[in-house]
Amino acid sequence: MVFEAVHYTYASGVEALRDVNIEFRDGEIVALMGENGSGKTTLLKHMNGLLKPTKGRVLVDGVDTAKTSVAQVSMKVGLVFQNAEDMFFESSVYDEMAFALKNFGFTEEKIRRRIEWALKFFELEEYENTSPFLLSGGEKKRLAMAIIMAWSPPVICLDEPTIGQDSLQKEKMMHMIKMLNSQGRTVVLASHDVEFIAELKPRVVLLSAGEVLADGPCEEVLTDMRLLERASLTPPQVVALLKRLEDLGVDYRVLDVEGAVEKILKVIRK
Repeated sequence: MVFEAVHYTYASGVEALRDVNIEFRDGEIVALMGENGSGKTTLLKHMNGLLKPTKGRVLVDGVDTAKTSVAQVSMKVGLVFQNAEDMFFESSVYDEMAFALKNFGFTEEKIRRRIEWALKFFELEEYENTSPFLLSGGEKKRLAMAIIMAWSPPVICLDEPTIGQDSLQKEKMMHMIKMLNSQGRTVVLASHDVEFIAELKPRVVLLSAGEVLADGPCEEVLTDMRLLERASLTPPQVVALLKRLEDLGVDYRVLDVEGAVEKILKVIRK
């Protein structure tokens, strides 16, 4: 998937994306990061064709999203909204999951098989006949992912997947993202949760005011204090702690506790 000089301006006149040039490679995990209003959600909605560029173009498998339907792009790129309820309108979990599959032309047998698999994968089997609106926050988020995974697109986009999730749910989300990626899928998530991203260690695209400030390994982007300040992001706790020890000769450019201990011991042993 490729963004070529993409600009997007909302009807209100707000320019949400400015000259965005990004290539998302198959089989990688990419985190879009930046302050609220930086353009993360707008960029995600361009990936499955919900929004079309004002200028420039987005190519999915070489096809210009402006020249094809959202349904066709969605077969390849699934988007899980930040507010999972925005995806729900059916009376039961099963019907919710079946709706898109029916529109994509799957047979009843395949629909049943795929729904059973997705419900089991996301530990939602017991809620098959339950209204999606009665699920807990974490269950709604998992159902939203299950809806997308039922038709198994090669690219999964997640908008703020950790919002409202406790530490256990975040751990499960981390496991799910890694599992999806291990199956060869590309996972793109928009997030301002620096601790979650620091642990996940994906490629990071840093946005501010609709522009790309940086694009590179997590270890480089989330330890660059100047860039983080420009994007109005606080550094991960480990980085912030080591930064306070910089005058003692401690290298703060590390994201995990084990690495931090090693950096501190290296100075102590000198």
